Amino acid sequence: MSFTRTLRAVSGAAVVGALLFGTAPAASADGIRNDQWALRSLDVEKAWQQSTGKGITVAVIDSGVNGSHPDLKGNVLPGKNFASGDPADQETKNNHGTSMASLIAGHGHGPGNSQGVMGIAPGAKILPLKHSDSEGDTYGSSFAEPLRYAVDHGAKIVNMSIGGIGDGTDADNAAIAYAVQHDVLLVASSGNDGSANPNYPAAAPGVLAVGAVGENRKIWEDSNYGPHVLLSAPGEVIRSAAATKPYRLASGTSDAAAYVSGAAALVRAKFPDLTAGQVANRLVKSAQMPTGGTAGEGPDSHYGYGVVRPYEALTQNIPAGSKNGPLKAPTAQGQEQPSNGSAAEDRRWEEEKDNSNTKAAFGIAAFSLIVLAIITTIVVLVKKRKKKRNGPPPGGGYGGPGGAGYYPPQSGPYQQQGPYQQSGPYQQSGAPGGYPPPAPPNQPPGQ
Repeated sequence: MSFTRTLRAVSGAAVVGALLFGTAPAASADGIRNDQWALRSLDVEKAWQQSTGKGITVAVIDSGVNGSHPDLKGNVLPGKNFASGDPADQETKNNHGTSMASLIAGHGHGPGNSQGVMGIAPGAKILPLKHSDSEGDTYGSSFAEPLRYAVDHGAKIVNMSIGGIGDGTDADNAAIAYAVQHDVLLVASSGNDGSANPNYPAAAPGVLAVGAVGENRKIWEDSNYGPHVLLSAPGEVIRSAAATKPYRLASGTSDAAAYVSGAAALVRAKFPDLTAGQVANRLVKSAQMPTGGTAGEGPDSHYGYGVVRPYEALTQNIPAGSKNGPLKAPTAQGQEQPSNGSAAEDRRWEEEKDNSNTKAAFGIAAFSLIVLAIITTIVVLVKKRKKKRNGPPPGGGYGGPGGAGYYPPQSGPYQQQGPYQQSGPYQQSGAPGGYPPPAPPNQPPGQ
């Protein structure tokens, strides 16, 4: 898969216009910020009061990043170019990777950073990994090596605004499993064919797939869809930084994925103890359908569980949930898959697990009651049999009619004389039908 095909399939690179640094006056620079409708739609000003993504590294597997861009300078690590082995932070030929990096961690420039492109997580760092080059100096279709590199070099989130049709190689699937095992959240674009074709790696188990919406919050017409799509985010007519020119204006699910990666960085920075799947769970359960439905409802084949809402993901009371959250476990992991990749299934799985525990508890309690009942019955029966064996025969009592007058002595160390036992040397021998008492002392039996 060539890089040209990758960009065409994933980002669309629908460049509408761009401004040059040398010719753009101050007013135009402010216009760049005004063009970023996504920032207003995502309510980032409120989200930044909770988190800016500081301390989180987001790897960008793409075409390299221009780390010298004034809106990115200081936020881009050297990274690696897998075509040449050089660092990947000085890209000057391809725009796509720089654009994605700016939407994630751009910090603007000028007085108060009020000019240029601002990313959703301006406190985060970008680890650029050059996957391929549009000039033909391609690394290849597999992203396994860059992904493993990202995991081994501290990335907590990996943005993959790349892809194509297919299921990926065994090496790619193994790399995805490797990332999931190391608690790294993978975010990928759903594709720009406007079809249900599963774009890879977005459709791979373990990956959070993202579709694109416009400023009206309606799904972008070229956004790929399907049951694997979990979230949607701004992706139509998006202003971003570039490598060959200062800025570009483009549409694509690539941009939407970058915004979700940035939102994930905000959440991971505020909730460092959450797993990657639990971060995805927060994003999914705080999302909202454009129709105004309840957060976390869905899924919809186009929107997933709705448009991402960073502030709500940071502030709502959302249980952590299972380790994998709404994400399927990669088959290469060799682990049981707790859900089918949906938050609804994840909740249902949790409920079924709770129900099974409750049923087990009731079962144990019922079994204990049955055992107790059996033991009680046995004890009662034994007592009845003992009483019947030691008690008076029918029709007569001890020592006289009706059993009055004599109680046989009890055996054992605490023997007591019957409270109604007659005293005297000559006890009655018992009424007809009675039980003859023991003979008095020094008296032959039967006399």
